[in-house]
Amino acid sequence: MVAFHSSALDGVARNPVLPEALLLRMLGGGERPPRGAVQRGGLPEPAVGLVLGHPNPGVRIDFAESAGAEPGQRARLVGDSSPKVRAALAYGPEVYDPRTKVAPLPDAVCARLLDDPDPSVRTALLGSPHLAPSFVVSMATHRDPAARRRAVRAWESLPPGERSALLADPDAEVRRAAALGECRRDAHVTAELLRDPKSAAEALRHGLLGRGDAERCVAERTHLAALAENPSLPADLVERLAVDPDEDVRLAVSLRPELDETRRMAIDFTAGEFDRGDGVRWVRDGLADPEVLRRAATSAHPLLRRAAARSPHLEPDLLCLLARVEDPVLESLLGIYHPDTPEEVLMRVFARLGGTFSAWMAETHPRFPRVGLAARFADHPDGNYRRLAVRDPAATPELIERLSHDPAVWTRQAAAGDPRLPLHRLREALHVAELASSAGANPALPEDEMAAVLDRAGV
Repeated sequence: MVAFHSSALDGVARNPVLPEALLLRMLGGGERPPRGAVQRGGLPEPAVGLVLGHPNPGVRIDFAESAGAEPGQRARLVGDSSPKVRAALAYGPEVYDPRTKVAPLPDAVCARLLDDPDPSVRTALLGSPHLAPSFVVSMATHRDPAARRRAVRAWESLPPGERSALLADPDAEVRRAAALGECRRDAHVTAELLRDPKSAAEALRHGLLGRGDAERCVAERTHLAALAENPSLPADLVERLAVDPDEDVRLAVSLRPELDETRRMAIDFTAGEFDRGDGVRWVRDGLADPEVLRRAATSAHPLLRRAAARSPHLEPDLLCLLARVEDPVLESLLGIYHPDTPEEVLMRVFARLGGTFSAWMAETHPRFPRVGLAARFADHPDGNYRRLAVRDPAATPELIERLSHDPAVWTRQAAAGDPRLPLHRLREALHVAELASSAGANPALPEDEMAAVLDRAGV
């Protein structure tokens, strides 16, 4: 019964129509309220106050990691007594949906965290993916060399004076990081980096190369796959690497941005079956650039098309073009990143992948089909498809109840969370271990039933 109470309580904590009075009761009672209650979006101020003052630091950690909380609300934990809470605040929310954007903490709050007396807090802040560009730039003059190294990531945004200071920094790692930023425009800096085994490969990948260094690296076969990406590599050396015996080198050459389609597709390259094109930097850096996207999306090179599919900014004709390509990886990327991916593509991805990913896509993608699913899939032999029938707005309460008894647990859970489920079955589901959480989150659950769940859980 304890597991049942916990599961039902977790569901009620996520229920979109949970009354504020029950939410406050949940947050103010027990040693640790459900994470779903703490991380609800749009918490009213009385609820935020209960969370911030909760005696259990785990609750405050949950709030510090909440993507549903406003940065200004989370920022109020900057003076928390627990370094674990402050470290959670410094790093910020873990985001698993690539479409979710987290607003950064105010710069002044980040500055306090960067000077926190506990090293774990400072480390968490410097590792955070949610820092504002303005704050990253401000770290260029910080006394901590780790902060100055982090600032180098914003190299092109730094004032010339600060770039010069970082190139002459007393810390060797800061100087190396700064040199890797500067080498894109300075062949002398690149030549220096090539003598350092720790930086040679990266310098060859994007540093400005002198002719002599380029010829020597080709002759010595030094990091050739990295060298083949270099924008300043002379054209005759590009041609030599295009027929190199190493297939990784030929593949890197085939992805160079200056090649026209005829030359690109004349190279004997092999694209990895599951390679998503993440390493094509000129496309990755241009996912909002219409010209870059058009060049990549209209290419016959599968990795360029896959790289372009990561952009939510594809124009309609490019989206239609990519949607017609028979490439499972490309289709999956469109399903993840593009809000207008055609329904037939989404259904093919669902059919191919199944499991958790397909469930996530079906529940979150704005274009995933709904109409007609009940007629198509209610009696499908695969429970993963029967679950889709619950999404159909035409599904009857009788069908939803039937599916709440389905042999497949995911289908039963989907039905238990649907507001069309008859009330008598919804009440039953609260007492079924694998359905209690879904039933607790059902927006049709009456308030008195929610209160009863809190009673049974001892809240």
